[in-house]
Amino acid sequence: MEQVRVLFVCLGNICRSPTAEAVFRDKIYKAGLLDRFYIDSAGTGDWHIGRSPDPRAKQHAAESGYDLSALIARQVNEADFPCFDYIFAMDQQNLMDLKAMQPADFGGQLRLLLDCDSSSEVREVPDPYYGGSDGFHQVIQLIEGACDSFIEEFRDSRQSAS
Repeated sequence: MEQVRVLFVCLGNICRSPTAEAVFRDKIYKAGLLDRFYIDSAGTGDWHIGRSPDPRAKQHAAESGYDLSALIARQVNEADFPCFDYIFAMDQQNLMDLKAMQPADFGGQLRLLLDCDSSSEVREVPDPYYGGSDGFHQVIQLIEGACDSFIEEFRDSRQSAS
């Protein structure tokens, strides 16, 4: 059985996308689907390559039951596109940056993460880096909703395919 490969992308890969990676990994583990997925995260910028996630992101994630401690920031590149079935951008700017580097033959899906959650009135996961504690909490809530919706979408597509 071939794994579904999912990449989460934000600007620096130290707040939103590593949070999304950890949340999604935890949710698919609890759903009994971990072996069906390969998950990664990256940033469009190169400022934080090789660094751990922001301490505030790690703290808020841990308080919500998610572990970001093993994640290390990296920069997305054109070679990532053929490796992933789904590339989820956290905001419109990340999406535009990804579309600018997207190879013409990319056969996967490139979209905003929050497009998965039709119940969300918010379309972008806001960058909490320059804000306070509430921003990190909001990021986790938005990501949780989108991941739940994507897992449901995945299950529905697998059931209708069989």
